[in-house]
Amino acid sequence: MKRTQKNARLRWAGLFAAAIAVVAVVIPGQLSVASAAPLDSQAGVSASVSPKPTIVLVHGAWADGSSFAPVTTALQLAGYTVLVAPNPLRGVVEDTKAVSDFINQRTSGPVILVGHSYGGVVITGAGLNDPDVKALVYIDGYAPDNGESAQQLTNVLPGSLLNVANPTTVFDFVLPAPDAPQALYDSYIKTDQYKAIFAASLPSTVTKTLAAGQSPITLGALGTPFSGTPAWKTIPSWFFIGTADKVLPPAEQQVMAARAHGKVTEANSPHLAMIAKPLQVTGVIIDAALHYSR
Repeated sequence: MKRTQKNARLRWAGLFAAAIAVVAVVIPGQLSVASAAPLDSQAGVSASVSPKPTIVLVHGAWADGSSFAPVTTALQLAGYTVLVAPNPLRGVVEDTKAVSDFINQRTSGPVILVGHSYGGVVITGAGLNDPDVKALVYIDGYAPDNGESAQQLTNVLPGSLLNVANPTTVFDFVLPAPDAPQALYDSYIKTDQYKAIFAASLPSTVTKTLAAGQSPITLGALGTPFSGTPAWKTIPSWFFIGTADKVLPPAEQQVMAARAHGKVTEANSPHLAMIAKPLQVTGVIIDAALHYSR
């Protein structure tokens, strides 16, 4: 038992070390931009460079804000203000409002809005609720159009391990009342399937910890269609696509990225890319931030 715990701590330490290593890759780009900017009034150059944006991270279903921990560390070390927004996972309307309120009241100035998985649905709505949102970043994320739900986008193309005839084979449910409607069922990915579905490339000691702490999402949140104008129609977007994603098929992510005219980065990663590939994910976010700042 002690050896298992020690191994788990070492693996988590390795993930954070990878996050810190991002700085060696992204800081040179940061410095090259900064060196072109006026540092003070004595530089003799007009201060016309946009202020550095705040990065707001929105987690998805069956995860929580800690899933962004390595990326958060890397972004902070690169000099960015980072906020991890709480995503209640109760419903599309409720979750979008919660994140919109968070942005409106906890940030000032430009914002880069990042959504993982179902968090993509949320930023697609919340992005238009604040004019300070300058870019959207989808990390294995859903970028729905009007009338599309996360469940629909999961199943429209083959490849998702969640696309099953009987949901009880992959989900456990907690009901708020014995007679509760299905929309209010809290869904959890079965613990023994979490690794294969969500994070196949990560060590089992890590995925067991993640499975134990997953945040549930209601079936209503997954099944309710997005309503309104999606933010990606008017706000520049970036997409990180994990080619080994077993939740949201990579082919469907490509479809969403293409119609949004988004900039695409691909890597061999499972759905939980922020932990599996923190360096690449951080790079995509910083690319969006630098694009705004130019």
